[in-house]
Amino acid sequence: MQVPLLDLKRQWQSIREEALRNVTDVLDKQACVLGPRVAKFEQDIAAFCGAQHAIGCASGTDAILLGLRALGVKNGEEVITTPYTFFATAGAIVNAGGTPVFVDVDPVSYNIDPELVAAAITERTQVIEPVHIFGQCADMTPLMDIARSNDLKVLEDAAQAIGAKDGDHSAGTMGDVGTFSFYPSKNLGGVGDGGMMVANDAEIAADLKSLRAHGGSLKFVHEQSDAHGGARRYVHDQVGWNSRLDALQAAVLEVKLPLLEGWTDARREHAAFYNEALAGVDGLQTPVELPGKRHIYNQYTVLADRRDDLKQHLTDHGVGAALYYPRPLHMQSCFDHLGYQQGQFPVSERLCTQNLSLPVFPELTADERAYVAETIRAFYGA
Repeated sequence: MQVPLLDLKRQWQSIREEALRNVTDVLDKQACVLGPRVAKFEQDIAAFCGAQHAIGCASGTDAILLGLRALGVKNGEEVITTPYTFFATAGAIVNAGGTPVFVDVDPVSYNIDPELVAAAITERTQVIEPVHIFGQCADMTPLMDIARSNDLKVLEDAAQAIGAKDGDHSAGTMGDVGTFSFYPSKNLGGVGDGGMMVANDAEIAADLKSLRAHGGSLKFVHEQSDAHGGARRYVHDQVGWNSRLDALQAAVLEVKLPLLEGWTDARREHAAFYNEALAGVDGLQTPVELPGKRHIYNQYTVLADRRDDLKQHLTDHGVGAALYYPRPLHMQSCFDHLGYQQGQFPVSERLCTQNLSLPVFPELTADERAYVAETIRAFYGA
């Protein structure tokens, strides 16, 4: 049997007709950048998350970059984050003009450890940037308490976590800015790059709209242009970026959004099956959904002894698997100047040597997931 890590073709076939109608409508009207379709999708995302404002942009990476700038990061000010994440989390800090400060993660949730965050705060700290890794929210209550008691801002990197919850709160809505990615492999993925920022503060939202459109002025509302995201053309209050969400992406994403909850339920069902089928396998640790959290399993990531051998075994038997991530950020050569050393963040470093993500996409069949579990159990002699 062949079981891919992800099969986007199955999902596409289920939405193809409606999505193509939307795409054709965009092309026929030639309203391809921002415009009413993007504005409607922004409203839908805000409603889905329970946020006051949603602002589309060109990618999840840009969402972090613009969010950090809207929160005042510049001139080397420090942003505390995790080294166990995709590169964009820290790369955007540098491109915003800030300095990443890494702290280790919790060994159970793989998310940033609030106690270590508190200890890392200095007079140059401006923002705390937790990552909701693999689709489970970081421990936001203590993080927000730490931020407020130290007059800091919080940006939630929720690229993998749209639809996840911490208690009654949706991922992205607990901090000052929440950022999402619509990269095709995400649980809500487009047909190319795309991103979204959410905020509850109107001034922050207005700044995000300006920054995504070259820093265009928002003061003259009677001259707003949808093609420029609400900003007045040729009048600039600041230097921003060209980071506008394409209407073609919104045209596809608006078809997918009403289906997201059902897809999340399917992912959670697959995860529950794996948790039971792989329980008690010596050498394997399955992911843990912490109390009060709603994990959406953008990835289903185990920790495995003899990880590389297991991955090869799965490949040999037709099962797709992936490493998220093989090297922590503090050991990337571009961050050598920050002065971190190997061994400084032992949990993150261990996760990078043991993590393995298994197929969990919504369209995965019962037979396929059973085959995945059987193949793993056979490797460990379980």
